Amino acid sequence: MKNTSDEPDLDGKLLLADPSLRGGIFHKSVVLLADHSQEDGAMGLILNQPAGHTVGDLLKGDEFTDLLSVQVHIGGPVAKSHLSFAAFWNEKENFHFKARISAEDAIRYVHKPGAIVRAFVGYSGWEKDQLEDEIEQQSWFAVLTKPELLSVSHDSGLWKTIMEGISPFHHILSKAPDEILSN
Repeated sequence: MKNTSDEPDLDGKLLLADPSLRGGIFHKSVVLLADHSQEDGAMGLILNQPAGHTVGDLLKGDEFTDLLSVQVHIGGPVAKSHLSFAAFWNEKENFHFKARISAEDAIRYVHKPGAIVRAFVGYSGWEKDQLEDEIEQQSWFAVLTKPELLSVSHDSGLWKTIMEGISPFHHILSKAPDEILSN
């Protein structure tokens, strides 16, 4: 049994996949942890996997007009038939977000100056203690979410950009080829 007093506070942090997580949905992924608790596990959204669609490609109806140009991202392997929204903004030099919000709430955030709204198909989820075990096995690097996250593209280059700024070790990891043994 784990000692809960030693457990990290992961809510709102970014998880960066170790380069060893190859070949699947989490390859070089950046996951924003939206919820984390000792009792329930964790839930997050992959930020750097654009789906190549906008909400207008998926939802029809006048009530979605303000969301038609919002980019859709693949949030993770769980509930891939479900579309949800998240809003990101900086306030008082701090990064803020609301995940898994309704379309109505997303419309409100679309009109908030400086806010970014994204749609997500699916989400990433971990059962109780699963994420902590994966972090202990160094499958993930947990880092603070910084306000600069809003000023960079949320595409495949996001992982490398964040990794380079963590430490010299992570900078070297960010440069490693995908198939390190083939060099």
